[in-house]
Amino acid sequence: MKADATVKNPPLPKQYGEELLVFDFGEGCYLFDRSGKQYLDMGSGIAVNALGYGRSDLADIAAAQMRRLIHVSNLFATEPELELAGKIIAAAVPGGSHSSFEAVHFGNSGSEANETAIKYARLYARTKRGAGHHRLIAFSNSFHGRTMGSLSLTANPAYREPFEPLIPGSEILPFNDVSALEKSLDGNVAAVMIEPVQGEGGLNIVSRNFAKALNNLCRKYDVLLIADEVQTGLGRCGSLFASGIVGLEPDMITLAKPMAGGLPLSAVLVPEKVNDLLKPGHHATTFGGGPVTTAVASAVWDILSKPEFMAETRRKGEFLESLLASGMKEMGIKGDLLGAGLLRGFRFHSDKYDGIWCSRIIGEARNEGLIILKTGADVLRLAPPLVISDKEIKEGVNLLFKVIKNNL
Repeated sequence: MKADATVKNPPLPKQYGEELLVFDFGEGCYLFDRSGKQYLDMGSGIAVNALGYGRSDLADIAAAQMRRLIHVSNLFATEPELELAGKIIAAAVPGGSHSSFEAVHFGNSGSEANETAIKYARLYARTKRGAGHHRLIAFSNSFHGRTMGSLSLTANPAYREPFEPLIPGSEILPFNDVSALEKSLDGNVAAVMIEPVQGEGGLNIVSRNFAKALNNLCRKYDVLLIADEVQTGLGRCGSLFASGIVGLEPDMITLAKPMAGGLPLSAVLVPEKVNDLLKPGHHATTFGGGPVTTAVASAVWDILSKPEFMAETRRKGEFLESLLASGMKEMGIKGDLLGAGLLRGFRFHSDKYDGIWCSRIIGEARNEGLIILKTGADVLRLAPPLVISDKEIKEGVNLLFKVIKNNL
């Protein structure tokens, strides 16, 4: 007798819902629930599983490292940690940035990475310019995490209001608005945090003019520019760092989601001018940079950072975009195609296709064996594993438009 695919009232916090689909295993770009049903995953565990599922190479690396050494804390170093940090520092700097990276702080999640970057920025501003230079700037539709510092720079009121008051001095400015930026950014600001492509806020992309203004103003006032690449980094947008695609020149970069093939690992790329100010006790994390996660992440980095892998991701992203455009045209529905690389989505030009409609599409797509996501208020988001084939991309788009057609 097969088990039910879902579990009702699980022993988990209620924020996750009263009924959850229970997955059993995955292979390639497919997931299988505990009843045996197959799903094409075009969500990748929210852009985490860049290399798909069932990777024996990554499993072998993790198992071998676990037999050798699992954990030593941040009081010591391990070879996998040092090797991975060296690879990251040696990587090309995005967008011809004026900064070079001297150190990598490893953590466990995107929120933790952004929290770390905020602390470093506050330390830098206070040391260089004194107390009172602590303001933090983010932008409308931003999502930087759910810990108190990263939440302070997340725009969505539904996430913020239950936990206010948040970190003082945090401001949300209009996204891609150069005039508003010029009026607010001055020498009292410690840092500006921005996503090159807004992963949770609607897949809006930083404009070239806005990136140029950010670069110039942050340099003028010695304000640290932090690129939140938790979702956009490591190939998701067709480049190792999405900052370079839009022309951002960040002082710090935060990474997380795909870093360790599904294991929890994040990183903050730290420039020399910040690293020179850090002293023992300023910041730390017990589990960040552990030998198992960094051993796996080193192998993931080698795969994702290859130029040919990046080029193939860009090609697949263009292919996915063309299929989405064709599907919308065939249905005679006008809308916006959003995102970059294999982080794609679309919004229809009608109030009828609102957030409630999007949630219904996501639910019915799941019934058809397709996992997709939502971003912003009313954008359907596709973030498949980067190893997805053209055939699987076609399969996913066909299933999606089948569901949409039935719900027009």
